[in-house]
Amino acid sequence: MPQSTKTAIMIIGGAEDKVHGREILTNFFNRSGATDARIAIIPSASREPAVIGERYREIFNEMGAKGIEILDIRDREHCENPVLQNYAENCTGVFMTGGDQLRLCGLLADTLLMNTIRQRAQRGEITLAGTSAGAAVMGHYMIAGGGSGESPNRSLVDITTGLGIIPELLVDQHFHNRNRMARLMSAIAGHADRLGIGIDEDTCAVFEGDGLMQVLGKGTVTVIDPQDMTHTNQHHVGATDPLRICNLKVHVLVYGDRYDLRKRTPVHSCSGSF
Repeated sequence: MPQSTKTAIMIIGGAEDKVHGREILTNFFNRSGATDARIAIIPSASREPAVIGERYREIFNEMGAKGIEILDIRDREHCENPVLQNYAENCTGVFMTGGDQLRLCGLLADTLLMNTIRQRAQRGEITLAGTSAGAAVMGHYMIAGGGSGESPNRSLVDITTGLGIIPELLVDQHFHNRNRMARLMSAIAGHADRLGIGIDEDTCAVFEGDGLMQVLGKGTVTVIDPQDMTHTNQHHVGATDPLRICNLKVHVLVYGDRYDLRKRTPVHSCSGSF
C-alpha cells in the first residue's frame, strides 16, 4: 500500500511494531507531515507517562520530525495550560499512547485541550492516532473493561463515555489476541445504534474523512454491524445469562481492505478480493 500523506484518524489495536518496519508509526508520521511534522504525544493513559512518552519521542525523532512535544498531562488543570493549548492548535499530529482508558478520559474529557484536538481531527487539520487505551476512547461510548473467552453476556463488558472523536464507533483493541469477540458482541447488543470495531495488535483502522475505513498492519479489523439485528434478549435477562443476538453482520478485514461506513459494506480491496 502506498504511503498516504492525507490526514486521518488512526485507531491502533495496540502493540504496534516500534522496532523493525514500524509501518503503522511511519504511516502516522507521513500523514502528520513527515519531516515537517510537529507531533504532540499524549502519554497520560500510562502509569509511566514520562517513560512511554520518551519512547515515542525517540521513534519520531529518528524518523525526522520537525518538532515533538510530550503533553505530560497528570491533572485536568494541565489541559488549561496556554502553552499546551498553543501546541495543540499548531501541531500537525497527535499520538495518544496505551495504558488505562479510564484514566485517559478522566484527564481529557470535556477539556479545552481535548475539544481543540477533537475538532481539528474531525475537520481533517491534523492526524490523530490512538493505540490500545488511546484507541478505546475514540467513540462516544467506550469499553472500559470486562472479560473474555465466554459466551456473550452483559457482565462481560463495562461501558462508559469516551472522547467522541468518531462517535458512531464502539472500539475494542488487542482483539483476537485477547479473545474479545464475545465482549464486543455483548457491547453492541446493548448499543445497536453503534458500529463495533475490533482491532488486532499491530493493526490499524485508518479513517480519512471520506466515509471509508482502510486496514493497515499485520492482523485483522473485525466490523460488527447491528443495523439489521432482529432479536436480542439483552434487556430481559440477568447480567451473567447468555445473550441471544440474531442477524448480526460480521466482517473480518485484512491489510488493504476498505469498509464504507455510510453504506455499511466492504468495498473493493487493493488485492481485488471483493
